[in-house]
Amino acid sequence: AKSVIFLHMVGAPSQLDLFNHCPDLYKHDGKKMPDHLWKGLRLAFVRQQPNLMAPLWKFKKHGASGLQLSSLLPNLSTVADELCVINSLHTEQFNHAPAQLMAQTGFGRYGRPAIGAWASYGLGSLNQNLPAFVVMNTGLIAGAGNSMWGSGFLPSVYQGVEFRSKGDPVLFLSNPTGVTLADRKKTIDKINELNKIQLADIADPRIATRIAQYEMAFRMQTSVPELMDTSKEPQHIHTLYGTKPGSASFANNCLLARRLVERGVRFVQLNDQGWDHHSAIASGLPRKAKQIDQPIAALIKDLKQRGLLESTLIVIASEFGRTPMVQGVSNGGTPQPKRAGRDHHKDAFSSVFVGGGTKPGYTYGKTDEIGFHPAQDPMHINDFHATILHLLGIDHEKLTFRFQGRPYRLTDIAGKVADKLLA
Repeated sequence: AKSVIFLHMVGAPSQLDLFNHCPDLYKHDGKKMPDHLWKGLRLAFVRQQPNLMAPLWKFKKHGASGLQLSSLLPNLSTVADELCVINSLHTEQFNHAPAQLMAQTGFGRYGRPAIGAWASYGLGSLNQNLPAFVVMNTGLIAGAGNSMWGSGFLPSVYQGVEFRSKGDPVLFLSNPTGVTLADRKKTIDKINELNKIQLADIADPRIATRIAQYEMAFRMQTSVPELMDTSKEPQHIHTLYGTKPGSASFANNCLLARRLVERGVRFVQLNDQGWDHHSAIASGLPRKAKQIDQPIAALIKDLKQRGLLESTLIVIASEFGRTPMVQGVSNGGTPQPKRAGRDHHKDAFSSVFVGGGTKPGYTYGKTDEIGFHPAQDPMHINDFHATILHLLGIDHEKLTFRFQGRPYRLTDIAGKVADKLLA
């Protein structure tokens, strides 16, 4: 892979209702969760031993691979033979912000570089007119904030640059009224002359970053507006993604992600808020699934027909998963269909890899019969990151940065590449 498109479903969708088919949950629906699983268990909100809850939607086999997917994903089902579904992911964090940091930086507290920053630090950019690491958000910003795409202790030139799909693509990128591009170029040249004198004098690496960012900002003034203008895309592409030119949506961001990797951007991170279904999952999950199902399937098809899927790794992921137990019940313990939801679950959840050297039409890892624990090929977040870096051609043990007296890496002192899912 040359590029990564990381789709972070902020809030954590229910893997049991989308990707991980656990037929035994239907048999045990409404029964108390087993005592041995409840003993010592810490959950974010549920405090009394809950009942198990079966998936609310049916699963079906798709494609030549027979990959099992939920009926909530009719468009993704048409590209089932391109998907590599991981059902055994696990993490230590069961609250959103720490788990979001863990999913993006490999550590549950602030201060570490995001995987996109590590990738751009390790591999550089393929386009000198655009950042190596671009971020776009739909909905509210995640609880972990911009640390999800921060550079941590790496030089700040490697942090993600947030693009907006409406209005000025990057805040303050446009010149003020009456200032021409030539005027701006003269200003930047003079400022950087002074910066270079100071850099030679005190050798502060932050000054080198400032010089590079001034120059990048100037180049972006012409390259970014052209990139973000999707009006010249043919109508059949807009129909494929379900977009309207100039609209701000997850679908539009998927189309922009394709345009970004097409132009050599190394790492694109799309954060989509709204997946935190502690209650009303029966209405909330179908609504969110509909918003992402067509655009992600379109992105896969679009990259493939352009010959870019082999060199682009798409990652569909979240900070954790959802419990096989119900949250939101009456005092008598009977699930209320309109109120029922699922609590946070860190011990077994799903992610999807597409393209970029992964095995298509493949399921990696299995859980126990109710989807509570990994039962085969468990994948820790450190393993998840090690595998992504490996698919980019990077040895995760050798990509290091010295900070506070020791070398740091994305996977810290852990992480194993999941060889079974490699094509």
